[in-house]
Amino acid sequence: MKKFILSACTLFFVASLAQAESGADSWDLVSKGRYIAQLGDCTACHTQPGHSLFSGGVAIDTPFGQLIGANITPDPETGIGRWTFTDFQNAMRKGHRPDGQLLYGAMPFTAYTKVTQADNQALWAYLQTVQPINRAIDTNQLPFPFHLRSALNIWNMINFKEGEYKPDPRQSAEWNRGAYLVQGLGHCGTCHTPKNIIGGDKGEHFLTGNTLGVWFAPDITNNSHTGIGKWSQKDLVEYLKTGANNYDIASGPMAEAVENSTQYWKDEDLNAAALYLKSLNTRRTESTPHPIAMDNTQMVTGKAIYADRCSGCHVPQGEGVAHLFPKLADSPLINGDPVSLIHVVLAGSRAGGTVAAPTHPAMPAFGWNLDDQNVADVLTYIRNSWGNAAPAVSPDDVKSLRKTLEKTAQ
Repeated sequence: MKKFILSACTLFFVASLAQAESGADSWDLVSKGRYIAQLGDCTACHTQPGHSLFSGGVAIDTPFGQLIGANITPDPETGIGRWTFTDFQNAMRKGHRPDGQLLYGAMPFTAYTKVTQADNQALWAYLQTVQPINRAIDTNQLPFPFHLRSALNIWNMINFKEGEYKPDPRQSAEWNRGAYLVQGLGHCGTCHTPKNIIGGDKGEHFLTGNTLGVWFAPDITNNSHTGIGKWSQKDLVEYLKTGANNYDIASGPMAEAVENSTQYWKDEDLNAAALYLKSLNTRRTESTPHPIAMDNTQMVTGKAIYADRCSGCHVPQGEGVAHLFPKLADSPLINGDPVSLIHVVLAGSRAGGTVAAPTHPAMPAFGWNLDDQNVADVLTYIRNSWGNAAPAVSPDDVKSLRKTLEKTAQ
């Protein structure tokens, strides 16, 4: 009898231990999935300000019209509560819904296809723990004929290559981790890679910059003239962690990405991503332009406007104030497409706040007291002073963006 009681106790102990270990494993999987959701910045497209986590409703502007971020809570009626893991894997890996309908590229499955099954399983486990929200979302707001999903078969043939990330055996484990994050979960190319006429990535120009409506996602290759070639790996990590470094302060969509995602990345992942980005060299061979002569009419006028309106914060020689006012001198990102520069001069900007740097530095709007020619002149001066060199900004470009911003504000 004693042997029986001892055996029963032993079995109970072993069963309890197994259950505890299973619970721990489940908790670890969910915890991992929560981190993967941060790596992938799921909040950006699936959490509308003022609404519940992942309940959808975020407007995503495309050149063809507007799409709305889906409800990805486990609600069975309006979310993904009736999906299986296979359904989820197919959405991430293949870009189609359980009913077989293809997803638009605004859901970056072209990048998420590189995510491992193990990471997808963790992300799926985490999403099952999110509060189910009954909120119906009509995701497809595109006008005719773009709302017809049948054309996506052709789009996929041209722009999509399915497949999990394969490590490069010639590179280190850290480099491969960085490549996996940048190409896959981080989906950096979705914003920073130029697009073809139908909205697909121009792979040969990976991460060399792309216009996003009223913002420009800059070149983040190691190009020393228009990219991050002059940034150190430490500079890049600091920017992704805090939203600021000695060269720049995140604004617009990038400020949101830092607030929602990169500030929460583990240091080893930030370093891996920075290492990978610093290894990328653009293949473009065009020569670096010469700066516009200082006696040019735009340069003369722009210098006077800069001294009056800009030098108080950015200082007379454009050095700025580290982590507070961006450096304009010898700044590669100043040499790229001027869309974002025009935007912040016209409408102002407020940087994001992070745990590491909670202050939100702001730039006032000057669109109310600088006309289109004034804005073009001062930006032309900035883009051709203190080591910078870039084409002049046209007042027509300023006028066009001003109209777009006014229309958006209505």
